Amino acid sequence: MVDFARLQAAVKERLETDRSLQCVEVEGVNLEAAISEAATLLGVPLRHIKYEIIEKQTSFLGIGKDLCKIRAYERNLPVVDDKDESELSDTEITDYETETVTAPVDIDGDIFVQCREDGVYVKITSPSGNGASVSKSMAAHVLNKRDVIHNNNILNDLLKHPTNDYVRIADFKHIMFYDTVVNVEIDEQEMKAFLYVTQPKAGGRDYTYDEYRDILKSNKVVYGINEDSLKAFADRPVYNEKICAAVGKVPVDGQNSYLEYFFDTEPGRVRLSESADGKVNFKELNIIQNVIKDEKLAKVCSAEKGKTGFTVTGKSLPAQDGKDFPVILGKNVRLSDDKCLILSDINGQVVMTNGKINVESVYTIDSSVNLKTGNILFLGNVVINGNVEEGFSVKASGNIEVCGLVDKASLIAEGDIIVRQGIAGKKGEFISAGRSVWAKFIENSDVKAGLMVTVSDGILNSTIDAEKCIICQGKRAAIIGGRLRAGEEINAKSLGSPSGNTETICEVGVDPKRKSQLEELTAKRDKFMADFDSISINLKTLTAIRQQRGTLPEDKEAYFQELTEAYKKTNEEIASITDEINEITEKLLKDTIQVGRVSASAQIYPGVVIKIRDIKQTISSEFKASTFILENEVIHAVKYIETDAVLQQKPVTK
Repeated sequence: MVDFARLQAAVKERLETDRSLQCVEVEGVNLEAAISEAATLLGVPLRHIKYEIIEKQTSFLGIGKDLCKIRAYERNLPVVDDKDESELSDTEITDYETETVTAPVDIDGDIFVQCREDGVYVKITSPSGNGASVSKSMAAHVLNKRDVIHNNNILNDLLKHPTNDYVRIADFKHIMFYDTVVNVEIDEQEMKAFLYVTQPKAGGRDYTYDEYRDILKSNKVVYGINEDSLKAFADRPVYNEKICAAVGKVPVDGQNSYLEYFFDTEPGRVRLSESADGKVNFKELNIIQNVIKDEKLAKVCSAEKGKTGFTVTGKSLPAQDGKDFPVILGKNVRLSDDKCLILSDINGQVVMTNGKINVESVYTIDSSVNLKTGNILFLGNVVINGNVEEGFSVKASGNIEVCGLVDKASLIAEGDIIVRQGIAGKKGEFISAGRSVWAKFIENSDVKAGLMVTVSDGILNSTIDAEKCIICQGKRAAIIGGRLRAGEEINAKSLGSPSGNTETICEVGVDPKRKSQLEELTAKRDKFMADFDSISINLKTLTAIRQQRGTLPEDKEAYFQELTEAYKKTNEEIASITDEINEITEKLLKDTIQVGRVSASAQIYPGVVIKIRDIKQTISSEFKASTFILENEVIHAVKYIETDAVLQQKPVTK
């Protein structure tokens, strides 16, 4: 037989013990788990928990474990020290039930008691999630604390069917002199209003939400009252403490007009990118922010209206409207027709200078291209006041000018390339210009130019292609070794070497670009034809077996079908490539320059190979100051013909 009185006493003792536990430190696998554990230890609903995170750990690549450690308190508002009002804590009612866990949590049901003039009222809330309902023992404990003699039938019905509304359950002998006392205080700026509520004595009544609201209004507090928080306070008031019940609205001046940038305004910031396999190329620093013509650079945001503020007594606090300032444009930019956007006028680099957006057509590097600058990619002209170091690349849609040396590096420009010192290359690196290339020397390099290549000191063991001419003139202007191809002319001080050990090939009269395409297509067709021959042999073998036996094994039949499909596709590829070869060949014959020439102002040494159009000749003896031309399908040596001096004029990049 259960002794209800003893059980009630034990429960009461346990509750009092739990309530004395004001602070706990707990840990869980996440924040929600830690808060739930703290609520259990403190014996309060989750929404009454206030916490601070002491430690938070996250596992790294499966090493370690997730951990969240917190210090938790019951949400008791701070006590006011009557002796020192300067140290009052303006704890707001809005802090009473906020900062709840945003993730789904289990919330227990709760019970609230109010003693009013006409009786005792009880409100029981329903739990949420897997939260626990209010038990009979808990309800009895709460009512006993208020010395309420209640009707068990009404209470039991409320426990079974919570209404979330106050229901009268008992009479109340009201003694007016023992009522709670409510004081309202407004600060000097009228931006905060405070409630100070004394605890009622036995027989004194509680105030309802509506009564608290009326008291605030009677004290001219009409703005900034948090209705939900005030209702929560009425349900469970905090006595003898100064509580912030209303907060005014501070006026907010409107923001002045401003620009919203569509590029990084921090100059020179490194922007490393990671490839799909997780590797980072530290040569690709992406320092330059390239933009194209008509690209959006910034949005013009108009000034904003100010937001009026209010005191808790309802007084209006005016705010200043923002100001619209004129948009000051930099170089090579413009406003859109609707004046809302700043657009680029050219291709180039977008930069901020003295607060203005500029698009620069020339990108200048005061040092060498190395790990500090990374590879360069620029939609305009590039000027490098140092060298281009080994393994780096520079790409530009305009010209590239290098004041130093290009050392085993790649340069690609749609315009001209000027290298004031020289170009020293290696396998895999190349120089390519849409127009012309100028350099002091070229050594062991692969160079291509849309117009011409001009060198002052010499070309050594290099592959040079120029659609118009290759000029190598100067005191030491010799072409030794390599293969040089030009559409119109190759002109140097000397060609070849006295020893004749280094093969020097000079080809003119044919567009080198188309000839390269022709060579690549021919090599591609040769490979397909070799594959076609192999497929044909295997197909013939399987066809013979099929005719003899009438059928093939399943795996051989599948292979036969595969070969048949490959035979058809390879034949189509060969036909397509042959058409391309014939088309380029016709263009070469049609566009062949009738006068192609190879010249040397000093010597042409034996062993030099000269090819004009399709006629090839190896020089067998030394020639001085000679030009080789093609007449009647025969290569002849004539008196040296100087090159056109206009071709050697250098462009200006800066």
